[in-house]
Amino acid sequence: MRNIEIIGYGNYLPKNVVEFDGEKRYRCNGSETQLDMAVKAAKKALEKANLDIKDIDCIVSASAVIMQPIPCNAALIHEQIAKGTNIPAMDINTTCTSFVTALDTMSYLIEAGRYKNVLIVASDVSSEGLNENQKESYTLFSDGASAVVITKSEDSNQGIVGSMIHTYSEGAHATEIRGGGTLRTAMKYKPEDKADYTFDMKGKPILSLCVKKLPELFKEFEKEYNISIKDVDLVIPHQASRALPFIMQMLKIDEGKYINRVSEFGNMVSVSIPYMLCDLLENGKIKKGDKVLLCGTAAGLTCNILLLNI
Repeated sequence: MRNIEIIGYGNYLPKNVVEFDGEKRYRCNGSETQLDMAVKAAKKALEKANLDIKDIDCIVSASAVIMQPIPCNAALIHEQIAKGTNIPAMDINTTCTSFVTALDTMSYLIEAGRYKNVLIVASDVSSEGLNENQKESYTLFSDGASAVVITKSEDSNQGIVGSMIHTYSEGAHATEIRGGGTLRTAMKYKPEDKADYTFDMKGKPILSLCVKKLPELFKEFEKEYNISIKDVDLVIPHQASRALPFIMQMLKIDEGKYINRVSEFGNMVSVSIPYMLCDLLENGKIKKGDKVLLCGTAAGLTCNILLLNI
């Protein structure tokens, strides 16, 4: 058990709402930036924690997409909320599961005494990179931001019970944006290559790989930590797609025991899991002592599981 607790949290959604077949999606529509949303969520989390930015020992950006190639997202957030301080700032990125990976990683540093209070911020503007010719993904994604402040817990029963992360690179090219980095630089962009610079998702191969790998991962997790998923109070999965009920059924997680709000919010990339977590905390739907399982898949294909005693 890594004894940490969430003492502050905040969500932010852009004001612009669009609908596809009766399902809501939140899109910045050029009026707000990824950085704007990150800062607003971070300030909410600090306020909820009743902390000043000077009380924070590390700022972590857990977003899927970079705001600019250099510097890292966290440095840009630092400039907005911590300028003039020497608080370390870093990015942790496993695309859609970045928040879970960041929570997992930073818990070790808190446990080791390196940091006391850590601010983790997830913010993504997926709408900027969608391909309107791929209806499956174009109608699925939303923009948004979430932030939490975590600290050392004095309660020996509170914190991270166990965690696991696996990457199956057979799926490395099933979800990707090929252009914009050093392999296909922005300087070499041509209109005829536009598809390489927008989001490309191959739904069927991803689903097939998930069906093959996820049951094995969950079994390994249960064995490693001598627990049963049936004993968990609530599962917060990444809101990856409308196939979520199928995946949960495959994993033998009953309806009503997991969060499915894809129709309300769509896939918010790195924000999906923390947004649901913060919303449930804010509305008293999860409380101290609850066992909450965070899980999800991400481009790579990377899969995360983390069991948290609230």
